[in-house]
Amino acid sequence: MQLNPYQSAVAAGLYIVLVVSLMQFASAIAKPDDTILAPIAFLSTFVLSAAVMGYLFLLQPITMYMEGKKDEAIRHFLKTVAAFSLITATIFLLAIFVG
Repeated sequence: MQLNPYQSAVAAGLYIVLVVSLMQFASAIAKPDDTILAPIAFLSTFVLSAAVMGYLFLLQPITMYMEGKKDEAIRHFLKTVAAFSLITATIFLLAIFVG
Protein backbone atom coordinates (compact mmCIF):
# COMPACT_ATOMS: atom_id res chain seq x y z
CA MET A 1 0.00 0.00 0.00
CA GLN A 2 1.47 3.32 -1.04
CA LEU A 3 0.56 6.35 1.01
CA ASN A 4 1.55 9.91 0.33
CA PRO A 5 3.44 11.63 3.18
CA TYR A 6 0.32 13.32 4.52
CA GLN A 7 -1.65 10.08 4.61
CA SER A 8 1.23 8.44 6.47
CA ALA A 9 1.28 11.23 9.05
CA VAL A 10 -2.49 11.05 9.54
CA ALA A 11 -2.31 7.25 9.82
CA ALA A 12 0.36 7.63 12.52
CA GLY A 13 -1.84 10.08 14.40
CA LEU A 14 -4.85 7.79 14.14
CA TYR A 15 -2.76 4.85 15.36
CA ILE A 16 -1.77 6.88 18.43
CA VAL A 17 -5.40 7.83 19.07
CA LEU A 18 -6.38 4.16 18.80
CA VAL A 19 -3.67 2.98 21.22
CA VAL A 20 -4.43 5.71 23.76
CA SER A 21 -8.16 5.02 23.53
CA LEU A 22 -7.61 1.31 24.10
CA MET A 23 -5.33 2.06 27.07
CA GLN A 24 -7.90 4.43 28.58
CA PHE A 25 -10.66 1.87 28.09
CA ALA A 26 -8.55 -0.95 29.54
CA SER A 27 -7.53 1.08 32.59
CA ALA A 28 -11.17 1.97 33.25
CA ILE A 29 -12.31 -1.65 33.33
CA ALA A 30 -9.22 -3.37 34.74
CA LYS A 31 -8.17 -3.49 38.35
CA PRO A 32 -4.63 -2.38 39.29
CA ASP A 33 -2.24 -5.21 38.57
CA ASP A 34 1.14 -5.73 40.21
CA THR A 35 2.00 -8.85 38.25
CA ILE A 36 4.62 -9.25 35.59
CA LEU A 37 1.94 -8.93 32.91
CA ALA A 38 1.76 -5.11 33.10
CA PRO A 39 5.41 -4.50 32.09
CA ILE A 40 5.15 -7.21 29.43
CA ALA A 41 2.06 -5.52 27.98
CA PHE A 42 3.79 -2.13 28.07
CA LEU A 43 6.91 -3.36 26.28
CA SER A 44 4.86 -5.31 23.75
CA THR A 45 2.84 -2.20 22.95
CA PHE A 46 6.04 -0.17 22.66
CA VAL A 47 7.61 -2.64 20.22
CA LEU A 48 4.41 -2.86 18.16
CA SER A 49 4.24 0.93 18.03
CA ALA A 50 7.86 1.18 16.89
CA ALA A 51 7.15 -1.31 14.10
CA VAL A 52 3.99 0.51 12.97
CA MET A 53 5.67 3.93 13.03
CA GLY A 54 8.72 2.53 11.22
CA TYR A 55 6.43 1.19 8.52
CA LEU A 56 4.50 4.45 8.20
CA PHE A 57 7.52 6.77 8.28
CA LEU A 58 10.32 4.76 6.66
CA LEU A 59 9.10 2.03 4.30
CA GLN A 60 8.35 4.21 1.29
CA PRO A 61 11.38 6.51 1.63
CA ILE A 62 13.70 3.50 1.96
CA THR A 63 12.06 1.83 -1.04
CA MET A 64 12.44 5.01 -3.09
CA TYR A 65 16.05 5.37 -1.98
CA MET A 66 16.85 1.79 -2.98
CA GLU A 67 15.26 2.45 -6.39
CA GLY A 68 17.69 5.34 -6.89
CA LYS A 69 15.20 8.11 -6.13
CA LYS A 70 17.31 9.63 -3.35
CA ASP A 71 15.99 13.20 -3.51
CA GLU A 72 12.38 12.06 -3.74
CA ALA A 73 12.91 9.72 -0.78
CA ILE A 74 14.33 12.49 1.38
CA ARG A 75 11.49 14.86 0.43
CA HIS A 76 8.90 12.17 1.19
CA PHE A 77 10.39 11.48 4.62
CA LEU A 78 10.69 15.18 5.51
CA LYS A 79 7.12 15.89 4.39
CA THR A 80 5.88 13.02 6.55
CA VAL A 81 7.79 14.32 9.57
CA ALA A 82 6.61 17.89 8.95
CA ALA A 83 2.97 16.82 8.63
CA PHE A 84 3.21 14.71 11.78
CA SER A 85 4.84 17.64 13.59
CA LEU A 86 1.85 19.81 12.70
CA ILE A 87 -0.52 17.13 13.98
CA THR A 88 1.50 16.87 17.21
CA ALA A 89 1.57 20.65 17.68
CA THR A 90 -2.20 20.79 17.14
CA ILE A 91 -2.73 18.12 19.78
CA PHE A 92 -0.52 20.00 22.25
CA LEU A 93 -2.37 23.25 21.60
CA LEU A 94 -5.71 21.52 22.10
CA ALA A 95 -4.44 20.01 25.35
CA ILE A 96 -3.29 23.40 26.60
CA PHE A 97 -6.29 25.50 25.60
CA VAL A 98 -9.15 23.00 25.74
CA GLY A 99 -8.00 20.44 28.29
